[in-house]
Amino acid sequence: MTLPREPVDSNPADGTGRSPNLNSASQTVRHASAGMALLWSALASAQEMEPRTYSAVPIGTNFVVFDYARSTGGFSFDPSLPITNVQAKIDTYALGFSHSFALAGHTASVAMSVPYANANVTGDVEGGAEQAYRSGLGDTEFRFAVNLLGNPALTPEEFARSNLGTILGTSLTVLAPTGQYAPSRLINVGSNRWSFKPELGVSQPIGNWFVEGAAGVWLFTNNNDFNGGQRRSEDPIPVFQWHGGYNWRPGLWIAADVTYFMGGRTSVNGVQDEDVQRSVRYGVTLSVPLAARWSAKLAWSRGLITRVGGDFQTLSVALQYHWFTH
Repeated sequence: MTLPREPVDSNPADGTGRSPNLNSASQTVRHASAGMALLWSALASAQEMEPRTYSAVPIGTNFVVFDYARSTGGFSFDPSLPITNVQAKIDTYALGFSHSFALAGHTASVAMSVPYANANVTGDVEGGAEQAYRSGLGDTEFRFAVNLLGNPALTPEEFARSNLGTILGTSLTVLAPTGQYAPSRLINVGSNRWSFKPELGVSQPIGNWFVEGAAGVWLFTNNNDFNGGQRRSEDPIPVFQWHGGYNWRPGLWIAADVTYFMGGRTSVNGVQDEDVQRSVRYGVTLSVPLAARWSAKLAWSRGLITRVGGDFQTLSVALQYHWFTH
């Protein structure tokens, strides 16, 4: 998506050699640039609806996961900007791996995921229709987690005989700047910065039912090559998740999901933008066993309340294969 440039006045009234409206136009470009950069981060936050993240597993459990997600919807900017009717269709493919192990008597895990995304974005800029297409590798995600209470390190045989209760866990997610990025573009697949999310989560079984909650916060380093060499920073984004569901048997469960996030105000070269995000999303997740060691997971979510940022409806399907190495 491109933005119009303000022409230079050959006979300006202020004698500076620049149009009196040029500063205003530059501010519009800066605000719009920061706004478009929020597209991917808003989508990532929108998809943070992952039940059973802190559920119990035996040590030596390995998962390979292929996930596809389709997100469609609008994107809202600061109302003062001449950018309206922004719509996006984003397809994301991800390949991930996780492994659980014993750590000081507790169950811990490491995981990584590599996404590939393509997107069509359309919108009106000062009344003119614009379109952008992006396709490429996204930022690689790494996650380390450990269940502090309620999930001791057990082998698959010991785990099958156990009766586990409340689980308290913590994790750290890191997004590395490995995604496709061009500083001349307003929209990129990669973010050209590091992102970190420490989180604390709890899972409580109640018979065949379960309830879960998690609280974390995204922290961001600066993008020092934003939109042609500018420095873009972003405030932290606290994220809260709640899940409740029913477990028929191992691998077969359903959950209702709610997530809330707020913050993320950006600054370009130290000048703040009016783009504080605030969103409530809801959805549902279904896990179904397919065959020995194979299962599928279907998830749907959409926005309930959105103030600045992406208001996407997302449908995803994941195919999982697991095995034990202990």
